[in-house]
This record gives sequence, C-alpha cells and structure tokens, in this order.
Amino acid sequence: MIKNYKIVTLCGSTRFKEQFIEAQKRLTLEGCIVISVGLFGHSGDEEVWKPGTKEMLNDMHLRKIDMAVEIYVINVGGYIGESTKREIAYAEKTGKKINYLEQIIR
Repeated sequence: MIKNYKIVTLCGSTRFKEQFIEAQKRLTLEGCIVISVGLFGHSGDEEVWKPGTKEMLNDMHLRKIDMAVEIYVINVGGYIGESTKREIAYAEKTGKKINYLEQIIR
C-alpha cells in the first residue's frame, strides 16, 4: 500500500487486451494503483518477439509483482497460459493476494 492505495499487478494472456484495459480502468476507479503489461504480444505488438525481449518482459513482470500487494488475473473463459501460471506461482511464493476476473472453481 502507498498511503490509501492498494497496488495491483495485472496478469494474464496478452490476447485479452480489451479485458486488461477494462480491468485497469475499473480497479483504478476503485482506488487502486494498477501495474499492467507494457506490450500486448498476442494482440499485435510485434516488438515482443524480437530476440531477448520476451525474456526481459517476463522478468520485468515478476518485478512488477514484487511491487504489488496483490495480482489480478485476467482469465477470460478460465484460460490461464503457461506464463500466467508461472506468475501465479511466483505471487503465491511471495505471499501476494491473488484475485481473478472469472472465479476459479477448485
């Protein structure tokens, strides 16, 4: 928390660009500081696929999780890809709260 603002990092497949933007807007209006992805590789940002860039972005996203008190997983249709699974595991390991766009039934 910074002052009265909870810091939340968005996680999920970058194919869900619209849902990322909607979640960022909603969480911001709820009084959260929202940290999101910088590029949407699965939604047309081709720079992601240059050598070394994807690896850098993956590591950077873990640092974004470090900065947050919780993550918010954009899991449209229940979809959680391998990168997002790693991010969830990292968040769990580092004691972050985890919320989901769509409820997970366990």
